Amino acid sequence: MSREPSAHAPQGVVARVDFGGCVVLLDDDRVLEATVRGRVMGPRKALGNAVVVGDRVALEHAGDAVAISGVEPRRNTFSRRAPGKKPVEQVVAANLDQVVCVASFADPEFSPGLVDRVLCQAEHLGLPARLAVNKHDLLAEDAAAGQAILDAYALAGYPVHAVSAHTGEGLEALRRALLGRRSLFVGHSGVGKSRLLHALEPRYDLLSGQVNPKTGKGRHTTTAAWLLRPEAGFELIDTPGVRAFGLWAIGPRDLDQSYAEFRRFLGACRFADCAHDREPGCALREAVARGEISDRRLASYHKLRDELAQEQELERLRGAGW
Repeated sequence: MSREPSAHAPQGVVARVDFGGCVVLLDDDRVLEATVRGRVMGPRKALGNAVVVGDRVALEHAGDAVAISGVEPRRNTFSRRAPGKKPVEQVVAANLDQVVCVASFADPEFSPGLVDRVLCQAEHLGLPARLAVNKHDLLAEDAAAGQAILDAYALAGYPVHAVSAHTGEGLEALRRALLGRRSLFVGHSGVGKSRLLHALEPRYDLLSGQVNPKTGKGRHTTTAAWLLRPEAGFELIDTPGVRAFGLWAIGPRDLDQSYAEFRRFLGACRFADCAHDREPGCALREAVARGEISDRRLASYHKLRDELAQEQELERLRGAGW
């Protein structure tokens, strides 16, 4: 367990974790590179999830260098399943006010599977979330299709934003929703997440260059999560685009709890073990018929539940030595 920081030690927020060290953003907006004390990392001496972007940390001098000597308790985290065969938690960031899932209407086509995984993970962790769908300018000939996507998530209770980093459409409303908050941006590769952040904050290149002063990595393609603070109380955490998003601590049996709009209907089905598929008296299917739940979201739930069941069975077989 990491030691809590002293109230008298210099403090800051971890802006980036890279190459076994960290970049820390101080309260006066100075940026420092810091190593991490072994007692903070734990007995395995591996950085891992011991220190993540968004952690509030205490600093101390270690000769000519600066070291992180303690980490404050986290008020929340956003995690995913780390890539690989073994189930391992990857903490993406800590101490968040909201998660912003970024998708695109086209190029690449909207991916409900990834969007719903991100929103389910945020729901499971008790984190507010909103959806920003980029490249609205590419939908001139099929506006109805784009509106159907937005309507499905608005019906689920999520704030939705149709935006275009290219034309500036919808950016002012999204920026207002970010002010005064620390927002984690998560999205599929190619949806234009970093470009959207640049459009929201024109100094994005300057600020991101500040965060990694030695290598300048990620100026055009994000390679690690980093926290940017354009102004006091306005913090953006950019993350690398993902091809897949593995859910953490959510299984096929409790997935329905992570669909926010399902919750008020759960327990009202005729059968206690209802799969919300073809069973008579299914409260979710009845809610879809009444227009209270989007059929898109119920179909997405079925697909995601089946994927989780397959993943669970593969883990069981590996555990059995197959």
